[in-house]
Amino acid sequence: MPTAVIADDEYLQREELRRMLTLAWPALEILEECEDGSDALDAIVKHQPDVAFLDIRMPGLSGLDVARATDGKTNIVFVTAYEAHAIDAFNLAACDYLLKPIQADRLQQTVGRLQNKLVPGEKSVDLLQMMETFERRFSEHEQRERIRWISANSGKSIQIFPVEEILFFESDTRYTRVVSATDEGLIRTPIKELQKGLDPEQFWQINRGILVNMHAIARAHRDELGGIKVDIKGSAEQLKVSQTYAWRFKGS
Repeated sequence: MPTAVIADDEYLQREELRRMLTLAWPALEILEECEDGSDALDAIVKHQPDVAFLDIRMPGLSGLDVARATDGKTNIVFVTAYEAHAIDAFNLAACDYLLKPIQADRLQQTVGRLQNKLVPGEKSVDLLQMMETFERRFSEHEQRERIRWISANSGKSIQIFPVEEILFFESDTRYTRVVSATDEGLIRTPIKELQKGLDPEQFWQINRGILVNMHAIARAHRDELGGIKVDIKGSAEQLKVSQTYAWRFKGS
């Protein structure tokens, strides 16, 4: 029985895709539905599905990041709201896409292609090339208002942290630490909310509770147990990288 994971940060979009897949591909088993890229990557690593339907823009890891991390081991179908004329880059790598709102006949075409591709051991074709082309051609779609500064509680005062000076964010169940080279403070904004306003090329998620400014990473290294940790410029702290995000440091 073929299997799949669905990832979209909008609940109604996930439910509609599940409903349509039930009609278009009754044999397909949906193993998990995810609302962000981090959960999607966890689900793919856990289940090893035949197909992953990934929204391109999600909190945390984007659909492109998740696809890159799978290294072609799962067939990818991107779900996008980009206009039709802007997505021909996907065709360069024979990688499929669905344009929102999803049309039943278009989904049926995708299902047919996937059924033909589900050959044991077959790998997705030129996935990295497709993603590089997409990111290069449509980088202008990434332009949006970013967080420029963070106001955080520091002792009995309020500290203003320019985003470019923040080394990392670290969250627990109640608060998020905002750490710079000279000070730190606490905010109540969780990691998932912060990610919506931060540049994903600058702030990398390295585990569920940590976003690190990639410019602040001094080095990454393996500990005695084989796990990856990163040293931070201007800080004595070492940050642990979870297995889900180890792909960012493949050379470590």
